[in-house]
Amino acid sequence: MSQGVLPFQYEEEKQSTGMTALAGLPAYLELARVAGLARSIGRHVSVREGAQGWSDSQVVTSLVLLNLAGGEVVDDLRILEKDEGFCRVLRSAETHGMRRRERRAAELRWRKERRRSVPSPSAVFRYLTKFHDQGEEDRRQAHTAFIPTPKEALAGLGKVNGDLMAFVQSRLPHTQATLDMDACLVETDKQEALYCYKKDKAYQPLTTYWAQQEVIVHSEFRDGNVPAGHEQLRVFKEALGHMPAGVEKVLMRSDTAGYQQELLKYCAKGKDERFGVIEFAVGVDVTPEFKKAVAEVSEEEWQTLEREVEGHKIPTDQEWAEVCFVPNWIGHSKKSPDYRFIAIREPLRQVPLPGMEGQLGLPFPAIDLADKGWHKVFGVVTNRDLAGDELIWWYRQRCGKSEQAHGVMKGDLAAGKLPSGLFGVNAAWWAIAVLAFNLNSAMKRLVLGKEWVGKRLKAVRFAFISLPGRVVRRARTLIIRLTRDHPSYGLLLGARQTILALANSPP
Repeated sequence: MSQGVLPFQYEEEKQSTGMTALAGLPAYLELARVAGLARSIGRHVSVREGAQGWSDSQVVTSLVLLNLAGGEVVDDLRILEKDEGFCRVLRSAETHGMRRRERRAAELRWRKERRRSVPSPSAVFRYLTKFHDQGEEDRRQAHTAFIPTPKEALAGLGKVNGDLMAFVQSRLPHTQATLDMDACLVETDKQEALYCYKKDKAYQPLTTYWAQQEVIVHSEFRDGNVPAGHEQLRVFKEALGHMPAGVEKVLMRSDTAGYQQELLKYCAKGKDERFGVIEFAVGVDVTPEFKKAVAEVSEEEWQTLEREVEGHKIPTDQEWAEVCFVPNWIGHSKKSPDYRFIAIREPLRQVPLPGMEGQLGLPFPAIDLADKGWHKVFGVVTNRDLAGDELIWWYRQRCGKSEQAHGVMKGDLAAGKLPSGLFGVNAAWWAIAVLAFNLNSAMKRLVLGKEWVGKRLKAVRFAFISLPGRVVRRARTLIIRLTRDHPSYGLLLGARQTILALANSPP
């Protein structure tokens, strides 16, 4: 009997074959071993009590691998468990390098014979609930922004991420770090979620992204009703505390959520003990006072903003100018740092009808410049000594990679599918996705090479992770066989040689 329209049939194998659909995923397992991921998890995350069942490193590593493999929900662990070939490699990797006594201790964690290679969905759900603190939830007050203090285990996942960043920095050192702070919305239908500024239920993590290394330094999971700029200085200090050795200078970029006097003064006055003065560019709240200052700028001071394309300057519709604007929070002391305010204006393509100017409901600030007509207007405050146009383009680089990182987290990884109505469970799920993001970034930058750095994770899956293969054992060695003449065979061999070199090279 025909199964479908086209002339092919599906059949199950009658016996164990060692087939895998993830022949490239063991390379990530190998990189994680070299980076000391499991060791770091065991040191910082202490959820499992006693010496029975799955260890912290086994559960967290399994979820990191699930993210990289393309799983979206906890229940997708069932599919990962049925990938017989990969599970063979995973079981072998767990005991590699162990002494006989250590292997025996690992076997004794199970009262019965262990049959699974990755934890079951029910075991993972029970594990994740340990990150939730009901005592903090009881402190909530209706209609107020509240950020629960993370449990020690949840803070431990951040420390694991710090160790992973330190590994990347040790193999590809940078003395300068440009930190982009940005919040994103994770829409959800969870009944317990709160409404965000877009009137939908969501969570709103605040993330600090390291542009040079293309890794997430710090990400605080938050409710949807918590403004992006709420306690941003505290979050920035925590991110600075995670910066690895070798970083000598830090710069910061943020949208208007970062336009807070405490944050700007902290950076400009050099209050950080390690990095001193931190140069920044932050979006300005376009208040009536700022609009007034923009309107007072003479036409001769406005300069065309030019975009550089292949070495050629191409003018845009926008113009920029330095604005003489001194808000009250700056003060008038001679010892106060210098703050520069730069305005950008762009003419509106659709002019409002007469009499409708006061009823404009535009999603951006606008200003009527008399004989010049209506313009969009934006502002940037900085303490950097750069030409205005150069400063603007540097500031706008924030909107590229950091926002793309959120897109990868929510779309390519599993962070967009939150597993629970419990805040702590979702916070842990998000933190584990951050680990997967940074491990993939390390794979691209340290192992695969420059041509892979700009590729999205879905492209990496197609050409590197989701490869069909067969796992066989020969002379106590596991062999992963790919299709003959597969174009990714040489890529996998080269990746393993590079990971081996990373393992043997000194920091």
